[in-house]
Amino acid sequence: MILKLNGPLHVDNLRHYPSETVATLCNLLTSGAAASPDPHRQNFYDVEADGKVFYIHLSPTGTVLLLACWRREPVSPTVARSAPLSEAVACC
Repeated sequence: MILKLNGPLHVDNLRHYPSETVATLCNLLTSGAAASPDPHRQNFYDVEADGKVFYIHLSPTGTVLLLACWRREPVSPTVARSAPLSEAVACC
């Protein structure tokens, strides 16, 4: 799905990521970004772009909570066949 938010955004940066990370997330959300809803939690999403994943919560008040950010590592075909999940490492 594409997640696109209108109006001014307020992002709570709960883990004190660099301001560039928050700016990147804001740009993604205002221009529209690929997002996957968390199947276990309502209003939680993985937003992906340029090899990064942002784990966010959209509160009913319209605030975006930035909970985590990591770089998705490419998986080689050999590893993809033997491992069910791709590797991800902390980045932002």
